[in-house]
Amino acid sequence: MVRKNVARISVPTLRRLPMYHGYLKKAAGQGRAFVSCTHIAAGLHLVPIQVRKDLHSAGIDGKPRVGYEVPVLISSLEKFLGWNNLSKAYLVGAGDLGAALLGYRGFNDQGLDIVATFDNDPRKIGGKIHGKNVYALDKFADLVKRNGVLIGILAVPRGVAQDVAEIMIRARIRAIWNFTSVRLLVPPSIIVQDENLASSLAVLSKRLAQSLQRSPS
Repeated sequence: MVRKNVARISVPTLRRLPMYHGYLKKAAGQGRAFVSCTHIAAGLHLVPIQVRKDLHSAGIDGKPRVGYEVPVLISSLEKFLGWNNLSKAYLVGAGDLGAALLGYRGFNDQGLDIVATFDNDPRKIGGKIHGKNVYALDKFADLVKRNGVLIGILAVPRGVAQDVAEIMIRARIRAIWNFTSVRLLVPPSIIVQDENLASSLAVLSKRLAQSLQRSPS
């Protein structure tokens, strides 16, 4: 089902693939053996041609008149997304947002294992949050080297975000998942994925305001 030599995939397609995975897991739980692009599209309010193109871009093709075998398609998506092998990550910032991320159980299902967190608050260092050890930030580089961690999650106040990112880079972190509102300055070799909650809230608020303006009084 999965082709080799897959071309570079677009970011919008990558963002939709986990949606398909979630739909398929639900379908599997309901005992569905096969699905078509039409089934997936209907369940997610998309169009079938988009689903077909996305799966094709990921190197996954169905069978004519049969569609996709649900367990095989789930496995193919997990392999493509790298979810079949857990990637270890370190989180820096043991505040409210960091604690929420540590408590989210879905990451393991999506191939991410946050193994520990780091902070400079002496009241938190040495403790645990959702079963994860909290270490002093000055231990970060040594533990990255010792455990071969490549992903750093940044959940610190914006005033120290760049400094902490540089600590991550010096420690040989290769990818940073940035939950701050700071536009990080990093070398081209470092992958950064920004999750700007303030920007998302601004978009949501503006769309709501526009919707209310259009609605009849």
